[in-house]
Amino acid sequence: MSQAVEIAFDCLPLRSVGRLDIPFDASPKYRAHCERVLRALESYGSHNSYYLYNGHCTFRLMNHAELGMIELRFNGVTLTDDSDQNTVGCHLEADLARETCPWLTEPIVAWFKETVTHSVRAEFDRYIAAGDLKQTVERIAKIQADSDHQGGFVGMGL
Repeated sequence: MSQAVEIAFDCLPLRSVGRLDIPFDASPKYRAHCERVLRALESYGSHNSYYLYNGHCTFRLMNHAELGMIELRFNGVTLTDDSDQNTVGCHLEADLARETCPWLTEPIVAWFKETVTHSVRAEFDRYIAAGDLKQTVERIAKIQADSDHQGGFVGMGL
């Protein structure tokens, strides 16, 4: 058994999105991901906005290994203040992925979908404090600088 709430996600700073076109040969799954990122850019812009994807949030309601677990998958956008130090908004789509609660009803699922947003908002502040966001932004800035220095080509010695 682990924590009462486990949260994991991949984070894409929207300011790092350089291309707005979707590759013509993109798989349907990747195309759908790109379309969600583009909608996030249209809705929230690129300044202090982060697209979270491949996210899951697991709630453990009991001290039992086989009962009382609710897992939701999510994706969406978090917004930070001007200093990128605090989360000021979180707009997620969450869906029930699995559960081990025979007593679970639809109103409870709806409540947990909303709770995911509050939980991820708190977790994103921890993510910022841990320095992961800063390292990601620095890595992207280095890649962009390398690309600019090489005339827009990086990765294959082009």
